[in-house]
Amino acid sequence: MQMQTITLRAAPSARRLAPPPPSPASSSSLSAGRWLPHTRCRRPRSLRASASLEQEVKERTDSPSPSAGKSSQATRRDVRNIAIVAHVDHGKTTLVDSMLRQSKVFRDNQVVQERIMDSNDLERERGITILSKNTSITYKGTKINIIDTPGHSDFGGEVERVLNMVEGILLVVDSVEGPMPQTRFVLKKALEFGHAVVVVVNKVDRPIARPEFVVNSTFELFIELNATDEQCDFQTVYAIGLKGKAGMSADNLADDLGPLFEAILRCIPEPRIEKDGALQMLVTSTEYDEHKGRIAIGRLHAGELKRGMEVKVCTPDDACRIGKIGELFVYENFGRVPVESVSAGDICAVCGINDIMIGETIADKVAGVALPTIKIEEPTVRMSFSINTSPFVGKEGKFVTSRNLRDRLYRELERNLAMKVEDGETADTFLVSGRGTLHLTILIENM
Repeated sequence: MQMQTITLRAAPSARRLAPPPPSPASSSSLSAGRWLPHTRCRRPRSLRASASLEQEVKERTDSPSPSAGKSSQATRRDVRNIAIVAHVDHGKTTLVDSMLRQSKVFRDNQVVQERIMDSNDLERERGITILSKNTSITYKGTKINIIDTPGHSDFGGEVERVLNMVEGILLVVDSVEGPMPQTRFVLKKALEFGHAVVVVVNKVDRPIARPEFVVNSTFELFIELNATDEQCDFQTVYAIGLKGKAGMSADNLADDLGPLFEAILRCIPEPRIEKDGALQMLVTSTEYDEHKGRIAIGRLHAGELKRGMEVKVCTPDDACRIGKIGELFVYENFGRVPVESVSAGDICAVCGINDIMIGETIADKVAGVALPTIKIEEPTVRMSFSINTSPFVGKEGKFVTSRNLRDRLYRELERNLAMKVEDGETADTFLVSGRGTLHLTILIENM
């Protein structure tokens, strides 16, 4: 596609993220965290486990019974849902590669390329993650759903829309650079959701690594973002993602990622579900398949989803329509596996509803209620897209009319929540707003 002019300017809605001012209590803790290693500020893990167990027993005791008119809440002990977030080039996707290899996802003689999760051609060309992707591994009988997210701030919308699918995050931080701008952004979003955080100090084998400084800097960042005491009491794991090694100390790493897997099972909460409640699943991502049509991806919050059942699709404005589940998939290892039913707490993919959109809720046909929609930060830059009006118009390209340009831009809105498209001053001009110049550059390359 050819475009004559592309004008870049700041959008009126641009705003910069600034950390909230620390409270007086936070200031004292900050100075303490600056001078003392973070491990000295933490309670023993056994005491935290006991406190967590007491809290869980209390919640189960205080929770209403089904006879009181509400569905009973429970936990799924066989599932963990995590998102791996980091600043760009801190080794997040490489760490996922090692996790997949050590969980025996691939055959011993299978040839596997580096950065397995970066399956998009443009991602492999640029060496960055652009789209969030789902996978899962099994460790000691527990299924760990993993969401690999982009590390560049321009694709922060991909991170925001998947955080409601998980209970915790792995925050990967480089052992030399420490927390960076995107680290602050994704951590702020995770803390707002109330998620548990496991900090992974990666690349500790670098000659100039300074893991103790990085841990203390991360602790200070938690305090600046007004994290709770429980969130500040995070577990730290030291790792070399490229070699597939991890440990609880930077000087004593195991030969595999076993300590990291154990930390996930120990520190990431089990999904709390309403097993007997009315069906609810918020669509957080969509894909397209030539044979299956549009595929909706999300986490099942309540009830049970079955293949072939009729459901109600609820929109954020309370408009509902009836749909039918054609096929149902869960993520196992590195692919999608067809199943007959999915229980609450798991992440699944649904086929059969071709007009479903991100932010809509798949709910029970009779008693279904929409879940809160996904909120995304406003765009920060704007470009003007127009058709080619030069003397050589029509010489190259297949879709060169304003109607084709409009259809392509509005089709992008179906899966890119961080982007906005508006009509320009003329019928052949469209104003496209995004999170950054790289965000819009990737759109242009895909077009």
